[in-house]
Amino acid sequence: MTASLKIRHVTTYRYDQPVDYGLQQLRLTPKARHGQRIVEWRTVVRGGRVEVRFDDSNANTVELVSLDPGAQEVEITAEGVVEMSDASGVIGAHGGFMPLWMFLRPTDLTRRGQGTMALARDVRGMDNQLDQMHALSAAIRNQVAYDTADMSVGRTAEEAIAQGIGVCQDHAHIFVTAARLLDRPARYVSGYLKMNDRDDQEATHAWAEAHVDGLGWVGFDVSNGISPDTRYVRVATGSDYTDAAPISGIRQGAGLEEMSVSVHVSEGAEQQ
Repeated sequence: MTASLKIRHVTTYRYDQPVDYGLQQLRLTPKARHGQRIVEWRTVVRGGRVEVRFDDSNANTVELVSLDPGAQEVEITAEGVVEMSDASGVIGAHGGFMPLWMFLRPTDLTRRGQGTMALARDVRGMDNQLDQMHALSAAIRNQVAYDTADMSVGRTAEEAIAQGIGVCQDHAHIFVTAARLLDRPARYVSGYLKMNDRDDQEATHAWAEAHVDGLGWVGFDVSNGISPDTRYVRVATGSDYTDAAPISGIRQGAGLEEMSVSVHVSEGAEQQ
């Protein structure tokens, strides 16, 4: 079974003073990998321009955008159609430029601590790797409640466990940290999710992938307690959020910045 998803992701920046110089790094183009075919995709920038496109070390498509000198409003629109086929979350063999052992290394956001070590210890005795990863996902969801009231892109896996609440980014970081403690290469994924109850959203989604012997990369959405299906579009992967952030950048100039995001994901035709 295949299904197509129509996506429109608009990010708007407003500045109360003209910007002297600004550079944005975009990771907004979905990956063309197993179970995912890009029918059409484009990025349109108002108040700036795309200077260069390239693939980074995680095989993510990156676009570097320079802001127009003196800009006070910049709008970045990424939109297109992606055809999805259900593979029960299995991506398959490792690809890209990063060796698997790189996904065993901790990062600033995924450093081990008492919380992640306890989660890993509780499932360490399981022999089946796939069952073990599903059990880990369920344990995280039971311990760290999903709550969008307190969001922070700089929160570590250990901090989220200590607070007992988090968002999809926190769940992914905790999973990645604990999976690595179990000697499973693991990575962070950013992308889009078609909600069952609405098309309009205020943010992108995040989940995790672990490398399982015999299957390759397999996805785990801790926040929803499932492996990704045809409602999920993979955009960028990396060791943690910083490698896969949809937009990051720098600017020069005085004044305050205001950002707004709108994401629209709707379902197209479904085929058997």
